[in-house]
Amino acid sequence: MVALEPTRLDILNESEQHAGHRSSPGTGNSHFRLLIVSPVFTGKSRVARHRLVNEILAEELGGLVHAMALRTYAPGESFE
Repeated sequence: MVALEPTRLDILNESEQHAGHRSSPGTGNSHFRLLIVSPVFTGKSRVARHRLVNEILAEELGGLVHAMALRTYAPGESFE
């Protein structure tokens, strides 16, 4: 995430809400919701922003993380 130089980074672990679900790995660290505000996102589409985050977190998404919900914004964009 350092590569994004975020001005805000909120990470919410929602794994407990998914405990016992068939595809949940049961690790307690499998489902996350992220809010990222970064100047790197300026001028990029929502899809491009999500692809960038997915590339940065590729290793984690390859095994440890089952689901990740993203909200990505450039500074000055409304998100609340």
